[in-house]
Amino acid sequence: MEIFSEYLSGIDNPAHRDRTEEILAWVASKFPNLEPQIKWNTPMFSDHGTFIIGFSTAKHHLSVAPEEAGIAHFADDIAQAGYSATKGLFRIPWKEPVNYELLEKMIEYNIQDKAEYTNFWRK
Repeated sequence: MEIFSEYLSGIDNPAHRDRTEEILAWVASKFPNLEPQIKWNTPMFSDHGTFIIGFSTAKHHLSVAPEEAGIAHFADDIAQAGYSATKGLFRIPWKEPVNYELLEKMIEYNIQDKAEYTNFWRK
């Protein structure tokens, strides 16, 4: 995915870079109708011009941002997966497995919930 290549090349740790690339490629493959984008130096995916999910790297984790509604809707699932969360994102520690089932449910939820949405962010 050429659109993310510059972002990925800026990740110093090769293991973190590979994992981030793997997750972004998984989203693109699983949801080919979503548009991959870089906005605010953040890799994200949108659908008909509305935000669906975004990712960013940190020293100890990958942050996943499905908006506040996605965090609230999946709060129990996030906790059961062992991830910490704020009101806008949850963290996948680099040393922990990626819960792709949870990511898939979040993305599907946002696609359905925002099907008629015309703004980029929820209001």
